[in-house]
Amino acid sequence: MSQAAREQELDQPVSLAALFVAFLKVSLYGIGGGGGLVWAGRIAVDQRRWITDQEFADIVSLCQFMPGPNIVGIAVCIGAKARGAVGTIAAISGFLVIPWGIGLALGLLYLKYAHLTVMRNILGGIAAAAAGLLIATGIRLLMPHRRRPAAMLFAGLAFALMVFSKLPLLVILFSLVPLGIAVAGIEAARAR
Repeated sequence: MSQAAREQELDQPVSLAALFVAFLKVSLYGIGGGGGLVWAGRIAVDQRRWITDQEFADIVSLCQFMPGPNIVGIAVCIGAKARGAVGTIAAISGFLVIPWGIGLALGLLYLKYAHLTVMRNILGGIAAAAAGLLIATGIRLLMPHRRRPAAMLFAGLAFALMVFSKLPLLVILFSLVPLGIAVAGIEAARAR
């Protein structure tokens, strides 16, 4: 698709029902915390073309610093970009209303049958699938930056620190963010 056609498609107004249904799908498809991130990208970027890959990567980066679950922040950002405050309400409602009821019912069932071996096996399989989705999403988020050596360096540093140092995520973020901002500023100054 040409860049002009894509920009024209991005400028189309988004209906509130479409935002509600899209984030309802995100919450229903994205079982577990990380799956929602994968589906939000697929629906908002690939299927609906409401935002670009770069915008999605920027939104995810911003949501890493916002309080609360990342996917709720993503719903807020995409809803606000598409339709303002009303779009935000539609996206959040789609993400929370029905899945909350389903989650409550499943949680109560789990509490009742948590002692069963089959339940532990099912949850183990779901956890493995969610880990794979998170890895795939991380790679996808890195793709728009693959030609930027500094971005790859910081991604590698963050990964190494998380895996080998066992430091909390906030410590890693707050130590790498000032360095990343400084390097980005230097890169921007060189580009001018």
